[in-house]
Amino acid sequence: MPSFSATTPSSVKAVVFDLDGLMFNTEDVFDLAGRELLRRRGKEMTVGIRGQMMGRRPSEAFEVLIEELDLRDSVEVLLAESREIFEELLPERLAPMPGLYVLLEHIEQVGLPKGIATSSPRNYLERILGRFDLLERFQMTLAAEDVTQGKPHPEVYQRAAAEIGVATADMLVLEDSQAGTQAAAAARAIVVAVPHVHSREHDFSEATYVAESLHDPYVLNLLSGG
Repeated sequence: MPSFSATTPSSVKAVVFDLDGLMFNTEDVFDLAGRELLRRRGKEMTVGIRGQMMGRRPSEAFEVLIEELDLRDSVEVLLAESREIFEELLPERLAPMPGLYVLLEHIEQVGLPKGIATSSPRNYLERILGRFDLLERFQMTLAAEDVTQGKPHPEVYQRAAAEIGVATADMLVLEDSQAGTQAAAAARAIVVAVPHVHSREHDFSEATYVAESLHDPYVLNLLSGG
């Protein structure tokens, strides 16, 4: 069920999306790739480890994996192998998350600028959006290379607000993970969390609202000034 924090949002002047698990079902693909990566090493992915990795930049996520499972491979080796598995799985499994197009159209109808702030690399961001001809619909994109500190640090959302030209308090951030929600909350943005099967148990207590989907009536109403 949807839930609210005690915070009352101010008027929304811009919208910033996370990418993985929020706009597209890539977390499903990452999960499959991670399980295969670990199967080859006689290890198993756990919900707890997956939760710690989610929302972070790739190198930081794999540092968590190495530490938690005492792996002997380097971050670079794990990243390269994981990407190979991911790329094999992606073509048949990639899909937009429910409500994405409805929400994009609504934002465009009310005339708000929108951007993306992801922990993933820029070439990946552009490739995923390119598959669905969505890149040109965003006024601003920020990727892993554009910040010095990854989520849950607020830098990426502070920079997003600055690039769009709004105060963070007037920016709606849509996130699917605990790390991303913490980053947006620390930046003092309006935060709507949209959990999925892989992040359902995350702590979203810092979110302004926890939605069931991207086209949750609360979100659409908020963007219309309601």
